Amino acid sequence: MRYPVLFFCLILIVSCNQRKNSKDNIAKETLEEIAKRVQNEVITIDTHVDINVSNFTDSINYSQRLKTQVDLPKMQEGGLDVAWFIVYTGQGSLDAAGYQKAQENAMAKFDAIHRLCEEYAPDKIGLALNSKDVKELNANGKKVAMIGVENAYPMGDDLSNIEEYHNRGARYVSLSHNGHSQFCDSHTGEENNSWLHNGLSKLGKKAVNELNRVGIMIDVSHVSKESMKQIVALSKAPIIASHSSARALCDHSRNLDDEQLLLIKENGGVVQAVALDAYLNSEKIDKRAAYIKSMNLRVADSLGVEWYDSEELGSLTQVEHKEFIDNQQKVAKIAEKIIANKTNVPPAVSVVDLVNHIDYMVKLIGVDFVGISSDFDGGGGIAGWSDASETFNVTLELVKRGYTEAEIAKLWGGNLLRVLDDVQEVATKIEVQ
Repeated sequence: MRYPVLFFCLILIVSCNQRKNSKDNIAKETLEEIAKRVQNEVITIDTHVDINVSNFTDSINYSQRLKTQVDLPKMQEGGLDVAWFIVYTGQGSLDAAGYQKAQENAMAKFDAIHRLCEEYAPDKIGLALNSKDVKELNANGKKVAMIGVENAYPMGDDLSNIEEYHNRGARYVSLSHNGHSQFCDSHTGEENNSWLHNGLSKLGKKAVNELNRVGIMIDVSHVSKESMKQIVALSKAPIIASHSSARALCDHSRNLDDEQLLLIKENGGVVQAVALDAYLNSEKIDKRAAYIKSMNLRVADSLGVEWYDSEELGSLTQVEHKEFIDNQQKVAKIAEKIIANKTNVPPAVSVVDLVNHIDYMVKLIGVDFVGISSDFDGGGGIAGWSDASETFNVTLELVKRGYTEAEIAKLWGGNLLRVLDDVQEVATKIEVQ
């Protein structure tokens, strides 16, 4: 009798395992189904996407699949509804010649965004100037473009440009970038404790008032901590950090420390966690970089060619430099293939790290004051969200962490639109006074 009993027990064990595996599969499928439903229901807003005007022509533009991290096909695939296209200008000399050159660059980018929405793909994407526009365009099945200005440097010392930029569609402006502007100090001053204004300049203080008056959100992602504190004290409206993360998790001057995050909450603003690896997990970056470097060296050695670190390139002879460039791509490709088949490779910075920052900031200041950005085509992109086509993976990770649909709606854009509404309401009140 013991053999039939043993056989029955084996069948029971197999049956239980099958049921367990089936439940696990159902749970996984349900989780993804929840995320897909949430993704379809909420409006997803990425507050920082850099652009190149060469991709905004009648023959090459975002209605096509390009090599860029963002274009309309990728937005469609990933479920990204709104992209804030950035009028970015690097910091130059603080004089009339510098301002003029920068202004020409800024105008070219404004014009490019308008051409996309009004000439090249008006049936697929529209320019939004307020939250109502966003919702209407989204309801009509169109993607949405909004405009942010990264660095007010092109405005020169003429504050009438603030209203001009507003008329062209700008709805947020940062007063500096990487380098001190005529308006305020940049975060870059922290490197050697070198400051130009010790926060805002006199012109910068006037600019804050004018930005409030016309209804443009003030972006503090690139300004110094002192500049940010002075902006918060002076502004009559909430502010934003369009692409910054938590300094407590990654010590970079582009991130906000706890004091700054609490100021964002007190001010009623929003901080948009950014998918740029250097601002998310420097430890991971260092470990992975060291591993890749060692693999490149091994491959180069096996091929009998020289391999150099980036800091060594400046000391090479012209012949050595040319030889390195000729071999660089070949070595890197072989190393990539080897790494792809290994299991002990240090992991890349990923969506998990991005949501770790979201979790931290939500716990510190609350879900009403946190949002999401990519910095695509400007250095952003991480494993799992390498371009707009992978936007769903962020939503999936948020669902895995237990965020509700209402909370995800806030993180993906509800908080940002709330701030925009508040800023524009303040402008209306100022106009009445």
